[in-house]
Formats: sequence, C-alpha cells, structure tokens
Amino acid sequence: MLKSDPKVNTLQIGRHEVGPDHPVFIIAEIGINHNGDLEMAKKLIDTAVRAGCNAVKFQKRTPSLCVPPDQREVTRNTPWGLMTYLEYRERIEFGKEEYQEIDRYCKSKNIAWFASCWDEPSVDFMEEFDPVCHKVCSAALTDDSLLKKINKTGRPVILSTGMSTMEEIRHAVSLLDRDRLLIAHCTSTYACSIEELNLRTILSLKEEFGCPVGYSGHELGLIPSIAAVSLGACFVERHITLDRSFWGSDQSASLEPWDLERLVRDIREIEKALGDGVKRVFESEKIARTRLRRCR
Repeated sequence: MLKSDPKVNTLQIGRHEVGPDHPVFIIAEIGINHNGDLEMAKKLIDTAVRAGCNAVKFQKRTPSLCVPPDQREVTRNTPWGLMTYLEYRERIEFGKEEYQEIDRYCKSKNIAWFASCWDEPSVDFMEEFDPVCHKVCSAALTDDSLLKKINKTGRPVILSTGMSTMEEIRHAVSLLDRDRLLIAHCTSTYACSIEELNLRTILSLKEEFGCPVGYSGHELGLIPSIAAVSLGACFVERHITLDRSFWGSDQSASLEPWDLERLVRDIREIEKALGDGVKRVFESEKIARTRLRRCR
C-alpha cells in the first residue's frame, strides 16, 4: 500500500476502511443485470463473494418517476414479450420482499451491499435496510434535490462523475459533506473505448477535492481498472454478469465470473507491488549489493 496522503480522508464503509493507505475496496455492480430474477441476483452475489469482492451494488428506481413521459409508452421486444418501456422497468424492479431476501443473503455471505438510488422515494426505501453507504449515479449528479436528500442520511456517499463537467462536479460536491464523500471517476459509455477512459482524471479529482477517489469502469477487459489502482484509485467498481450474451443494456460491458476473479486477484497483486514508497535495500538484494556494488 502507498504511504498515506495526509490530504485525503479515510472513510468507513461497513467493516472496511476506504482511503489511500488501505486495500482497494472492490465493488461488484450487479445493477439491473439480474433482469428482475431474484435467483439470478443471488448467483451474482455468489460470484462476487467467490471472487473476493468487498461489496455488491444494485440500482433502485421508482419507474413511474424515472421513466420520462415521452418514453413510457414506447414499446420494445423483451425476453418477456412486447411491452412498453414503463412496463419493462416495472418488470425488472425489485420490491421490498426481494430486497429483504437480498439483505438476508448478503449478510449470510458476509458481503456488504448498497444501491444507487435514482429518485428520492428510493432513498427512503433503501434507508430501511441500513445501507453501508449511498451512491449517486452519474445520471443524477445534477439532481440537486436528490443529492441533498442523500446527504441528509448522514451516510458515506459515492459520487459518480460520468458525462459531467468539472463545473457540474464542483456544484454537486458543494451539496455534499466532504467528510463523508468519495468520488468515482467514470466515463458513461458502454463499452467505453480506451481513448476515452482518461484515467489521469483520478489524479485531478484527488488533487482538487481531497477525498478518496475511485474508478467505475465500463471498458472491456481488465487492464485499465488495474492501471486505475496504480494511479491511486481507493475503490474500483465494475459491472458483473453471469454471461455477457444475456439480454440487457449493461450485460455486454460487464465482467463474467472468471474475469471478475482475475480482476480481484490482479488488484491484490498490484497493491503488493506498489509497496509503501519508502526506498530501502531489501534483504534479497544484500548479496548482490555486496558482490556487485561499484564505488569510484
């Protein structure tokens, strides 16, 4: 682990400390890849647990509030037949009974869970489950009313910054308590091209806001997420799926189980390789130092 940056806070998310001098907090974003199937959600939780993730994340919406009026009656073909967009959103949305089971299941597996709430009633809904934190999705970064509602919960808040300008991010940050704030660098393109990942933004966000900064990746492959850790990302979030060929908008840019296991393994290895930044002569170097060192 890198030496602590005194300018950056450490936050507690559940039983995990998240900050520059702590292991990377790894979030498996289940999102809506469960397609409204509780058993599939449980298999995705199992996948995250097997891989060694620290948390799983869902998305919570009130469809009647989140679906724009002009989109509600638009029809689409789905695995459940032809239906309107509003009917589709209601079809895949979990209610209280499903989240009670998710809460029970995650506790039994000793993994944290939380959700990104897309509207204010969803914040009240999630508060009933005593979540370890809230996440503001990129789409909601400019929803001042929602940000204020989430901030009032007093919980840690992860602010995702996809499709946002720095001016918009500064305004959003001004509405949130910095002592409880984490920021996720993100490009909201599925799947995101390498040229648009702009990972050095992690450094810019850290320098300007002085809070733990992480990375929410939507690219194909693993290397950029590992590079983000090398740049100081305190947390990494990636979408997961059981099979990228499954139906759904987020499935194709998600990691399958084996890829997720490799990601967690490689992040833990890169943490070891980064060390603490203190120059020293290692015991394994001493023989070579004695034999080869030249002084003139």
